[in-house]
Amino acid sequence: MKLIVKLLLNALAVVILAKVLSGVYVDSYLTAIIVAVVLSVLNLLVKPILVVLTLPITIVTLGLFLLVINALIILLADKLIDGFSVSSIWIAILFSILLSILQSIFHSFLKEE
Repeated sequence: MKLIVKLLLNALAVVILAKVLSGVYVDSYLTAIIVAVVLSVLNLLVKPILVVLTLPITIVTLGLFLLVINALIILLADKLIDGFSVSSIWIAILFSILLSILQSIFHSFLKEE
């Protein structure tokens, strides 16, 4: 149940960012839910492989290259989903940063005391 709530909160964050950022487009709420699911799966399967392959450059850049990896994951989701588009890698980096912030805020409401 908690997983479904987290996915719905992630979809809400995607919708909010699509409204705020001019380079991000989501055509419906269902597409936002699909984007949240696809991003979760890509972060689970593809991101660890990319992190291991780019470990030397990540160490040299003191971890800042992880922003580029997150942007590449978002651009990959853009290619996989029809109703979701991101205009450039810079918008994808900004989308990634803002999505992480919104997810942290939303998920902090779910913590039990």
